[in-house]
Amino acid sequence: MGLGLYQRSTERFKDEITKLHHKGIVQTQLARDFRMGAATVERWYQKSCAIKLNEYKNRPAPRVMGIDEHFFSRKQGFATTLADLSKQKVFDVTLGRSEKSLEGYLLKLPGRERTKVLLMDLSDTYRSIGKKYFPNALIVADRFHVVRLINQQFLKTWRKFDDQARYNRGLISLMRRHAWNLKEEQKVNLETYLKQFPVLREIYYFKQRLNSLMIEKHHTKRSARPLAKEFLQMIEQLKQTDIAELKTLGNTLNSWKEEIARMWRFTKTNSILEGLHNKMEMLSRRAFGFRKFENYRIRVLVHCGG
Repeated sequence: MGLGLYQRSTERFKDEITKLHHKGIVQTQLARDFRMGAATVERWYQKSCAIKLNEYKNRPAPRVMGIDEHFFSRKQGFATTLADLSKQKVFDVTLGRSEKSLEGYLLKLPGRERTKVLLMDLSDTYRSIGKKYFPNALIVADRFHVVRLINQQFLKTWRKFDDQARYNRGLISLMRRHAWNLKEEQKVNLETYLKQFPVLREIYYFKQRLNSLMIEKHHTKRSARPLAKEFLQMIEQLKQTDIAELKTLGNTLNSWKEEIARMWRFTKTNSILEGLHNKMEMLSRRAFGFRKFENYRIRVLVHCGG
């Protein structure tokens, strides 16, 4: 930890500077405080990151993995994040979100066969990738995205019955919430409104029951059978309706019924990955954007993957 050959600063001092920069103090501020060049701070930090990245080389794919996209830049488009959900860390991030753009990376990914669970939103592209490149993984739909889809299609249906209601923020809040989270007074107010539209009232309680199925957890294969039976019946009801939005919802749920049913036995969600994306966005903002994706990847792995 002393003064190295041909060096003007000790290793301990370099570590102190890199830690301060890692915590968010910008290079110009460090350069001003310690009377050194900003380029020197960057060089020391890049060297420190390179040492840490050596620990991540040739890591096998995690057993429980989350996969999702996020926006990187206007010029280079979207990137794909792979997360180790057991450790709640970023496993890796790579440019692109289509199968063609990810093919080269996935073919070189070590330990793909050891991944047992692959969690994702309702993306047909990622589902196709999961089946092709992670042969031993069970694909599980993300609970949050399924519930959000149900609510979105319900709100579109609601507008057909009362187009002016969308300007009432209080009513929108009541319609969006789960019924079991409403206070008694709110339930009364909502029931008074729904009595004006008998069909909408029926659709509303159907949606509530469907959402209650989606948030079920900790089930065994045996205890999940009654849920699966009811779920399939509700899908058929959606597919047979004359309302286009609900029919579309039924077709989507039918396409993902196996992946959705696995949610009842699996408790983790991609909320872990969404939280990591928020942290990654903060890194990008602090750097005022990245022109080179590799520099962005290094920062993400050091901050979110350690």
